[in-house]
Amino acid sequence: MSSYALYYYDQCPFCQMVLREMHNLPLKVELKNTLKDPQNRQDLIQGGGRSTVPCLRITDESNQVQWMYESRDIVQYLKQQAK
Repeated sequence: MSSYALYYYDQCPFCQMVLREMHNLPLKVELKNTLKDPQNRQDLIQGGGRSTVPCLRITDESNQVQWMYESRDIVQYLKQQAK
């Protein structure tokens, strides 16, 4: 089963859109605030290549990692996974 982590910060309106949608989905998504924890920001830059939020880190069953940056893409992806 895949695991998910959302890199975000509270003042970002695109992050808030994703967070609102996530509350309606039966998925477990780890939250990683990039402003409150500098290590989260560093992990995002190292893994995804940039500090843009929101970003969803998707880790599949074979530990392959994918980084998804666009808020609408993230919401659409999570809705598909929840089906």
